[in-house]
Amino acid sequence: MALRVIRTVIPTGSAALSSVNIVHKAGVHTSPVRSLRYGWWAYALGERTTPRLNRLSKIFAIEGNLASGKGAFAQKLADKLGMLYMPEADTFYIDKMSGDKHPLPVAFNGMCSLEKFYTDPKAADGNSYRLQHWMYLMRLLQYSDAIEHMLTTGQGVILERSPFSDMVFLEAMFKQGYIRKECVHHYDEIKHISICEFLPPHLVIYVDQPAEEVQKKLKQSSKPYIQNIPLAYLKSIEDSYKKSYLPTVSETSELLAYDVVQAQDIEKVAEDIEYLSFEKGPWLEQDDVTYHHMRMLVEDKNSVAELTNIPKFLPEITIGAHDFDEKYYAYRSLPGKRYSPGYNRDIGDKNVLFK
Repeated sequence: MALRVIRTVIPTGSAALSSVNIVHKAGVHTSPVRSLRYGWWAYALGERTTPRLNRLSKIFAIEGNLASGKGAFAQKLADKLGMLYMPEADTFYIDKMSGDKHPLPVAFNGMCSLEKFYTDPKAADGNSYRLQHWMYLMRLLQYSDAIEHMLTTGQGVILERSPFSDMVFLEAMFKQGYIRKECVHHYDEIKHISICEFLPPHLVIYVDQPAEEVQKKLKQSSKPYIQNIPLAYLKSIEDSYKKSYLPTVSETSELLAYDVVQAQDIEKVAEDIEYLSFEKGPWLEQDDVTYHHMRMLVEDKNSVAELTNIPKFLPEITIGAHDFDEKYYAYRSLPGKRYSPGYNRDIGDKNVLFK
């Protein structure tokens, strides 16, 4: 039985973005309990996407090696352009806390550990590929959240990395001998049947910092487990970006590249974006009908997650039926996790019968 440690009910994008000040929200959108979920009837009654879109109703992906300053750059650029900034997804992107505000253990978030990967990348329990497989899913779910936000509100989104660039880590892991060839084949298969459901970012911005400089910054980190990341691994990520991902994505997306110093000039970057024509890629072919189908997909996070599930045995990510059953009921027994948010008496939710 393939590993499936996704929550049965995955939080929707609008729930995660509820703190954002949205001005031009669609009349029908996704709510935490889906009582106002967008669907076929909304489209039939006149709900349309294109009237909300403007020049900056786009998805931007900020790419670069570890510790290259992507996060600060993305935040500043989003503030400058009036776009939504979404930090890079981590292994706890789906669910971070139990109902009583205790951090969820890794057993309910992919059964993988980033810290373990950096300290023991060749761990015999398959943690490295389990982490890579899980992170691809997290990036896919975050990307669906970004598209849902853009189509629902008209506000563009700036992401740190995307599922389209996730393969740079897979290539680096394999080159360094952290994962088996069978894992690469499995990853290629699930990506082939899932990424085709999504359109690439409108714009990719690559922040270029040599691997040697990245390693120096990591050695100064307050997190001990990333202070000794091998230079060869960082070089492999850099090579994969420059030789595999960037040449490929430039065929369908606009591409800008800056070194670390140039990226600090947000005014100049914003000016460069202003001059882009955005006249290539599959986004140009979209209309209200295709936006409707796109919106139907990205709001259903369970369907998005199912795109990466294939009936294939792989020791690194396979869990037995009894173990899965045990983990499922263990998760449901946690405070606030038995029912949908707002319907759990064990954490003090009120008036459950009248909601």
